[in-house]
Amino acid sequence: QVQLVESGGGLVQAGGSLRLSCAASGGTFSRDTMGWFRQAPGKEREFVAAIRSSGGTTYYADSVKGRFTISRDNTKNAVYLQMNSLKPEDTAVYYCAAQLRAGFYTNYRATSGYRYWGQGTQVTVSS
Repeated sequence: QVQLVESGGGLVQAGGSLRLSCAASGGTFSRDTMGWFRQAPGKEREFVAAIRSSGGTTYYADSVKGRFTISRDNTKNAVYLQMNSLKPEDTAVYYCAAQLRAGFYTNYRATSGYRYWGQGTQVTVSS
């Protein structure tokens, strides 16, 4: 059973930065595609970024491209999300996701594609 624990959320002013971390245990982390998603109040959970197992390929939602960077350290079973130039519309609970289901390799943006989820960490950006 894979367990994911996010940390690093908090309150920041617009234009500021935060770095989210996700610690994974109990699974085959180094072989898994990992993703970050977010959910704002009253909205559906949405894709933010994903990273392949080697860390060599990354994907981003258009809304965060150029501001957010996803990375991973397979020696520490951890994935990170560096968020710069934060905007009030980035306010949401951010979730780490692991292990794409069969058939979802190219559909890494789908919430239904991931087997395991963390509990989330709140990010609030004030204007």
